[in-house]
Amino acid sequence: MRLCAIRGATSVERDEADEIISATTALLAEMLGRNDIRPDELVSLIFTATPDLVAEFPAVAARRLGLSGVALMCAAEIPVAGATPRCVRVLAHCYSRRTNDQLRHVYLGAAKQLRTDLPE
Repeated sequence: MRLCAIRGATSVERDEADEIISATTALLAEMLGRNDIRPDELVSLIFTATPDLVAEFPAVAARRLGLSGVALMCAAEIPVAGATPRCVRVLAHCYSRRTNDQLRHVYLGAAKQLRTDLPE
């Protein structure tokens, strides 16, 4: 197994805690599922949220999924003009047997436009 990094992003309709947690939960579940990653293979998750999301920390979703042994960090995404609004991004560090070209990054909702080069 080797240390890998998997990227993902999603969007929410409104800056509400339940929406941020729900969307982030769905994103994490999809990232882990598509890449066959077990919780004990996770090392850390780094979340960013656009400046228009302040109702909740995206990392709350990870804790509610039971990822209590994983290092989590939240940060503000830089405010670039024209960027996808109400967007949560995550960078997951994990151990995997997959090679970089076998990893499946996940982009959901309006965040799909960030990586139109990736298959769904």
